[in-house]
Amino acid sequence: MASGILTIDLGALAANYRALAAMNAGETAAVVKADGYGLGAALVAQTLAEAGARRFFVATAEEGAAIRKALGDGPEIGVFSGHMEGDTRLIQQAHLTPMLNSAAQLERHRAALPDHPFGIQLDTGMNRLGMEPSDWAASREHAGTATLLMSHLACADEPAHPQNAAQLAAFREMTSGIDTPKSLAATGGTLLGPDYHFDLTRPGVGLYGGHPFANAQPVVRLSLPVIQIRDVAPGETVGYGASYTANGPRKIATLSGGYADGLIRAMSSRATLWAGDTPCLMIGRVSMDLLSVDVSDCATPPDHLDILGPHQTVDQLADAAGTIGYEILTSLGPRYTRKVIAP
Repeated sequence: MASGILTIDLGALAANYRALAAMNAGETAAVVKADGYGLGAALVAQTLAEAGARRFFVATAEEGAAIRKALGDGPEIGVFSGHMEGDTRLIQQAHLTPMLNSAAQLERHRAALPDHPFGIQLDTGMNRLGMEPSDWAASREHAGTATLLMSHLACADEPAHPQNAAQLAAFREMTSGIDTPKSLAATGGTLLGPDYHFDLTRPGVGLYGGHPFANAQPVVRLSLPVIQIRDVAPGETVGYGASYTANGPRKIATLSGGYADGLIRAMSSRATLWAGDTPCLMIGRVSMDLLSVDVSDCATPPDHLDILGPHQTVDQLADAAGTIGYEILTSLGPRYTRKVIAP
């Protein structure tokens, strides 16, 4: 088999949800956008529903419709992008709850679907999505009919960052005196403690084993098959651009996997793979379908190497590539053979 094997541990996913939910006295939702952070939205949502989630969040109405098909009637599905032009039919038919981001979206929603539920997203300082205070002042009268008032923290993965306290204060001020349920915390905000929890937390990356949830169980393992092993003499080069030159006799394995599979070029000559407990350095450039690894220290020629697994989390691999675990997870390509471990 020439494709890598991506193993998804649904038991670990469910355990991470329950652990994050236990930190919160209120309700805990689940964010399943970007195809369930690259792991398969339907599979992920069904597992989290069985673990106790009754509310889900996605980025777009199209994602929400797919989740509704997987979950059936019952769970609430919030859409972070709100009510965009052209979304009305999907929102109505899939019973989605848009998180309205502006006075214009509020006007569109009330005109098109006057009796349909909605939430409101507030900008408390991230300057990305949500109503700013001036818009909110004109729209505040509709807060009582919303199902949720929410905002998003910009620096929750840095607990000491002053932006966290500033956004908390802004959210409290903007929602003061309103009885509508409130939500400020995603994964990082959940870990900041009860002051940030309000009525609903909505973890995302922590469910999938990512930073900043340090106690998360790993959800994914990625093993790449070795296609060929060759002896490389001192002075010989490997790969595009001849960017690696052997400084002694080396054994170099060519693996099936590359940037078309989400193993980005930035990890070239920086990432480590594992043959059991033996670390093996990636050498040369990552190409579209192949990468090269020095397996000289392996006791026996390996038939596969792990790039994600017991020795390396998504965040550790991301550090080697100068990126974040979110990008690694959501970039894992469709060519992998997916193996699912049931809860």
